[in-house]
Amino acid sequence: MHIDKNAILSVAPMMDWTDRHCRYLHRLLSAHTLLYTEMVTAAALVRGGALHLLAFSPQEHPVALQLGGSDPAELARAAKLGAQAGYDEINLNVGCPSDRVQSGAFGAVLMQQPGLVADCVAAMQDAVAVPVTVKCRIGVDDQTPEEVLPEFLARIVAAGCERLIIHARKAWLQGLSPKENRDIPPLDYDLVMQMKGLFPNLHISINGGITTLEQAAAFLEAGLDGVMIGRAAYHDPAAVLCRADPVIFGRGEASTAEQAAEAMLPYIEAHLAEGGKLGQVTRHMLGLFNGRPGARLWRRTLSEGAHLPGAGPELVEQALRAVPAVDGLRDTG
Repeated sequence: MHIDKNAILSVAPMMDWTDRHCRYLHRLLSAHTLLYTEMVTAAALVRGGALHLLAFSPQEHPVALQLGGSDPAELARAAKLGAQAGYDEINLNVGCPSDRVQSGAFGAVLMQQPGLVADCVAAMQDAVAVPVTVKCRIGVDDQTPEEVLPEFLARIVAAGCERLIIHARKAWLQGLSPKENRDIPPLDYDLVMQMKGLFPNLHISINGGITTLEQAAAFLEAGLDGVMIGRAAYHDPAAVLCRADPVIFGRGEASTAEQAAEAMLPYIEAHLAEGGKLGQVTRHMLGLFNGRPGARLWRRTLSEGAHLPGAGPELVEQALRAVPAVDGLRDTG
């Protein structure tokens, strides 16, 4: 699998959102976009034995596992577990605005320790044959990004990292919540572009504030190697992903939200047969028809009905009937 080619466009790892059900839906919308797990801590896998966190459907490929941690040996063991589970890439989280600085530190606080991050990358690479990548911020707190980011990149490149995602915002470890850290620190796209100039052989994807395929295409045309889209891809997945294959990858045809919703029905049946709950899947489908006539009734039908006893695929079919067909794409018969 040519993972770098898929990394042209990716959906960001998002806690509580990009679980296996969400990723299955996103894969139905785009065959080529690279998908990421929620962050899984290395400690949960290595010390906690929580290997169920690694479960995913084969149809999700290409799919990357994001790990959180700061102990090189533990991250190496967790990376090996991820590779054995079949993930196409192992990503180290150096961007989550966590202020936890004890031994379990992970996320953006590691921007202050580029040497440790380099050690983590090297240990993980020694443990697995799949690519090891890093997702970082441009800096934290009072750091000057123009000074610290080139040094940070140089250290991880020297450790063997060949692919990187940069969230083009600082993270404030004190004073801002994780949610505020996604919006309040200003975006600095120009700095990310400068890093591509300084490290021409490093595959750099840009992340932060990007909401449309048109924006993504503009960054690619400007010379970046990839674009990662987060919340927009979750809240309005059809707008971001339905045209991704032909527009960004130049392959295949556009998909439709209707096709994806109908293709989720057997997946939902299988999930329920294994003892799962309908709402665990349909909560990720609420934004599927955003901006379309019937979208509100679609959301309400799923939101109010998914948790009722006996709710199953027929609820999704009922909700789908609330959405008028577009250009004859769906026979509502």
